[in-house]
Amino acid sequence: MTELIAALPPLVEPAIGLTGEETLRYSRHLIIPEFGMQAQQRLKNARVLVIGAGGLGSPALLYLAAAGVGTLGIVDDDTVDASNLQRQVIHGVSDVGTSKAESARRSIRELNPLINVQLHPVRLNAANALEIFPGYDLILDGTDNFATRYLVNDAAEILGKPYVWGSILRFDGQVSVFWGKHGPTYRDLYPEAPPPGSVPSCAEGGVLGVLCAQIGAVMVNEAVKLITGTGVTLLGRVLVLNALDMSWREIRVRKDPSAVAVTALEEDYEAFCGMPAAGGSQGREVPAVPNIGVRELQRLLAARSSGERDFDLLDVREPGEYAIVNIDGAVLMPRAGILSGDNLPERSRELYVHCKSGGRSAEVAAFLRGQGYPRVFNVAGGILEWVREIEPAKNVY
Repeated sequence: MTELIAALPPLVEPAIGLTGEETLRYSRHLIIPEFGMQAQQRLKNARVLVIGAGGLGSPALLYLAAAGVGTLGIVDDDTVDASNLQRQVIHGVSDVGTSKAESARRSIRELNPLINVQLHPVRLNAANALEIFPGYDLILDGTDNFATRYLVNDAAEILGKPYVWGSILRFDGQVSVFWGKHGPTYRDLYPEAPPPGSVPSCAEGGVLGVLCAQIGAVMVNEAVKLITGTGVTLLGRVLVLNALDMSWREIRVRKDPSAVAVTALEEDYEAFCGMPAAGGSQGREVPAVPNIGVRELQRLLAARSSGERDFDLLDVREPGEYAIVNIDGAVLMPRAGILSGDNLPERSRELYVHCKSGGRSAEVAAFLRGQGYPRVFNVAGGILEWVREIEPAKNVY
């Protein structure tokens, strides 16, 4: 078993003093013997960038603000949806349809107006990461896809910054600290990205809402320890939570001595993670996937019902999504089973593929065409567009 990585020096120098208002607000921190005035002054001087104002970003931003972290940056280009409110507690009903970054800033200002909030309403990518990260001391990543995690890791390593990582899915959560200067990085935990489709996102597989608070709070705890030099961080350890039986376990991670240091970003992190054309094409060029709209799908289904056409409509979502709403006559074949090769459709059939909004189905359709399936079509807009245009009485999620 590897030894724990010793306590690290404080990441941030202390600010000069606290105001009377700050002293009152943070008094419960100040009276902790192992924390006290100097640690609070370091928080005041700290700059933390949070990637994503969603499930993990919501509790993280609120508790970072409440703790007195002086500057919070928020990277998020999404808008608030009603389905977010089950877990993204920084947003409310009145925020639906508005910018998540703006909504988060409003909540932070209501909680602690002493905090400086900087918005980056963009999608993080290889072109902007090295422009945004230098303005912050620490990066906290609350996203749910491997491409962004590798990007955040690599940019943080290049710039010598610590990276607090959390991951949630269904009833399970993980959290750790990565910092190439002092220990392992995300690439030591995942030297290679899992095969596309093998790990569903929260949107595909679901997540217990309160799990976001449990993992998000641990992430903030790690950020506070890094900033102030208090305690021993999770650098070199991954904390794993099973919320069903409320058990925590720890996995040790060592830095790979043979690993080559990251000195430049990948040009395309989605391609690096094997998206959208999942493996199995064995180097062959994948033909472009033709799209059809939901109106055309409606006509095709009518023609199939009358015996004029014969084809299969594949729903590549997860069973829970299918149970909420589905298109009559669609066959449920979740994406993971297709991309892994464990559950493939009949090759001779004409296939139309749909998902929630068109992204997963396009990936599956591209994969099948890469495998030599001659007649595969993607349903643009997915079931969201189908309900909007064809069956508005059905549920959406």
